[in-house]
Amino acid sequence: MKIDLIIPTYMPDKSLIDSIAIMQSQTVKINKIIIMNTEQKYFERMTYATSFVNSNKNMEVKHISKKEFDHGRTRNQGVARSDADYFLFMTQDAVPVGNRLVEELVYALEADDSIAVAYARQIAKEGSSEREKYTRLFNYPEESSVHSAADIATLGIKAYFCSNVCAMYRRKTFDELGGFLNHAIFNEDMLYAAKAINEGYKVAYVSTAKVLHSHNYTNAEQYSRNFDIGVSHAKHPEIFEGLNTKGEGMRLVKKTAKHLSDTGNKFEIPKLYIQSAYKYLGYRSGKRFMHLSKKAILRKTMNPSYWREDELIRDRGNINARLGYGRSEEELAMITKVPITTSSSSYKETKEQ
Repeated sequence: MKIDLIIPTYMPDKSLIDSIAIMQSQTVKINKIIIMNTEQKYFERMTYATSFVNSNKNMEVKHISKKEFDHGRTRNQGVARSDADYFLFMTQDAVPVGNRLVEELVYALEADDSIAVAYARQIAKEGSSEREKYTRLFNYPEESSVHSAADIATLGIKAYFCSNVCAMYRRKTFDELGGFLNHAIFNEDMLYAAKAINEGYKVAYVSTAKVLHSHNYTNAEQYSRNFDIGVSHAKHPEIFEGLNTKGEGMRLVKKTAKHLSDTGNKFEIPKLYIQSAYKYLGYRSGKRFMHLSKKAILRKTMNPSYWREDELIRDRGNINARLGYGRSEEELAMITKVPITTSSSSYKETKEQ
């Protein structure tokens, strides 16, 4: 049995070096570490005057440009460089807790062949706000669980929850299902989990596998992040249509406010409400992206390169396939959906300018 570790990186800092050291000391050994790095200059700045590359003989680094990065395609390219039975995705800011992380995830996958992916528990890093700590606990509780299609009626969107911050995939199933969507603004992990569940597979949450991971986003960053989530949901109604995402968000806000009150952190409640408003407004705007001009979209998004490629893919509809420019099935599927080049007058005016 072989297990590879795949980490997309962009402007990594020295915490990545520490995380790799912990991953190299796991009780179940990593076969190969594949770094899919965006912009070579930033990686070389981090590794300058260190033995990081030379001391990790099982590590290979593939550099791409920022324009080439895509949440789905870049990860698929990482998988293509692996021939392992299982591969583990992590983000550069996830710090493993202990040396049994890989062991716990493998155990979950080995226990049931119908489990397509197993993801780890995220715990807020030291110094995080009480709001962030409780949000992690809400989304990543102490009890492990396994979700299947039978849970959609009761769990709603939570049945599809999965996070590539730390998630291990079964290669055989991944190949069978076609991997991640190649052109994804966000949620490539949840889109895959939804596809797996709808095809009869299961998703495991393994609370005994732990990583330290949290964010300290500004309100503006929360708005942009949730705008992209809204876009992802709008572009995939076959998965998210009819699922009560708003209700789940309200439940988180109410439970967090109660927790802050009960733990003597009432001073954080106003910040919670303000931040939640930014999240909601960003999400709602993202859901209605087709009514926005290109200029407005690029101002709101966290991923401007996604939209440049989105427009490029759609523009291929004007290319003569007989000249050698055919379209993939995925591109054809995209063209049938509501495009960014909507017929709204606001977008037309922007494009003509």
